[in-house]
Amino acid sequence: MQTGAVSARQTARDAARRLRESGVPEPLVSAEVLLSELLDVRRGDLAFLKEPLSPEQAERYGAWIERRIRREPVQRILGYSYFRNLTLDLDESTLIPRPDTESVVDAALEVIDAHREPPIVLDIGTGSGAIAIAIAQERPACEVHATDISEGALEVARRNARNNGTTVEFYRADVAAGLDKLRGRVGMLVSNPPYVGREDEDRLAPEVREWDPHAALFSEGGALQFYRRIFAEASGLLTPGAEVVLEVGDAQADAVLELGGRSGFIPLGSRPDLTGTPRAVLLRRKLV
Repeated sequence: MQTGAVSARQTARDAARRLRESGVPEPLVSAEVLLSELLDVRRGDLAFLKEPLSPEQAERYGAWIERRIRREPVQRILGYSYFRNLTLDLDESTLIPRPDTESVVDAALEVIDAHREPPIVLDIGTGSGAIAIAIAQERPACEVHATDISEGALEVARRNARNNGTTVEFYRADVAAGLDKLRGRVGMLVSNPPYVGREDEDRLAPEVREWDPHAALFSEGGALQFYRRIFAEASGLLTPGAEVVLEVGDAQADAVLELGGRSGFIPLGSRPDLTGTPRAVLLRRKLV
């Protein structure tokens, strides 16, 4: 990308035009976020930058824009993502943490704050560690545990916990297998499980379908498979009356609550994300 005497602000506008012509959604957002990260300035400060990019900066920025034109997400290009107060490393084994999931953390914190004593928390399918690390950071009195079936994801999550100054104990586990040390001790279970059925694959944006790890995205046995497994396989880890907070896909909240009710849990309702879509469902394990 040649900038000559073109300002950084105009460089971002030129990049946004190319992204728009290529069909990239929200092209100006992508162009400005990438440039602000490259220059280590706030996005709003780009308007005041009159100097052109250096040749090295222009070359790197141009390469990033080419990757975005191929629909690689901004977070993949950068190798990290922001989530609440966290900066989280990413790689090909981890989903990009999304703003929708912040409503799940909010619901979990609400549950934690209702306890007399901080509960032991278990995050199933932690990926980058976003939920577990956010809870550990914002409620440091909680003992937080997290699982994932992917060792690659766990390596990233462990690094993210260290980098963000939190303590989380991680386990490689398929849902809840092998967690005997937690049997009957978990006061709150939280999870953002795979909930996209293969029949919906073509409806996903290329940024999701082509760049997120399919094992963390798709539920091969149908959209509700992992919820069934969580209710069946993790129940023995929970204390009587323990709460469960689960992220759900669009229009899945009622079905997951009903499934939980049939599995011995008391449905408590749902919480919306920023768009008003029910995104987190809450349930309680029956006392007997």
